[in-house]
Amino acid sequence: MSEHRPASSPGVAAMIEANRIRYEELKKAGDGVSPRVLPPPTQRDGAPIADAAIRHLETIPGGWYWTKLIRRGEALRILNTSATPGVSVFAWNAHDTSERYNSADTVKIQWTSDMHKGRVLFSDMGRVLFSIIEDTCCAHDAIVGGSTPASNLRKYGDAGLRSTRENMLLAAGKHGLGPRDISPVITFFAPVSMVDHVPVWRDGLVEVGDFVDLRAELDLIVAVSNCPHPLAPDTTFGPGDVDCIIFMPQTGDDDLCRSATAEAVRGFENNATYLQA
Repeated sequence: MSEHRPASSPGVAAMIEANRIRYEELKKAGDGVSPRVLPPPTQRDGAPIADAAIRHLETIPGGWYWTKLIRRGEALRILNTSATPGVSVFAWNAHDTSERYNSADTVKIQWTSDMHKGRVLFSDMGRVLFSIIEDTCCAHDAIVGGSTPASNLRKYGDAGLRSTRENMLLAAGKHGLGPRDISPVITFFAPVSMVDHVPVWRDGLVEVGDFVDLRAELDLIVAVSNCPHPLAPDTTFGPGDVDCIIFMPQTGDDDLCRSATAEAVRGFENNATYLQA
């Protein structure tokens, strides 16, 4: 019978401590080489979209979902017309759905869970799926994930209400995908901060008319769920409509998302290698 060493053994503790020290060293190095300061929030009346630039506009009723192919170079604006506390997004590589959004890598690679204008969303292959090119509230959650029947039961007393988990399963099924093809989502308009390693909701940061623009860096299948975040302070299930607009954004000479951090630069290099192949 093989020997089983308990997790509390000195050897395991030393390994954990060594890994922690190495993580702190890498984080410090990553922080030190970030060459750019991220921009302030977009003004709510700023960044207008010309009618000729719009390819598709969809209104997602409260509690429902939407899924669509977004081509590389196009952008998705999620317009929160009702100040709904949380709109969740997931994405797959349209040409290889085994590659998908990875919340853990998005946070780990950029050394922060603070996702807002100037940041990028990574896949599990180290490539950039989306760049956040405009953002009015800069208050989003990449840690907790979306609502589930269990969270609805705890929060509203009804597990039968629509949830992001169920919506993502329905959206995945539209593309021949299933539960194993879904991992934690990112939820926009969800002002969650970590306080002593505990996620805490910061109320009052999401307003009517907030929007976020996500530029696709690969051809993507995107799923959007319009269900409140599990930590949102609402006590009655009543999310409002949100608009999803696919459009061709204007790109200037200074593309901050591509150059703000060394990690983003490497991610785009990975994209270039993949696209060339």
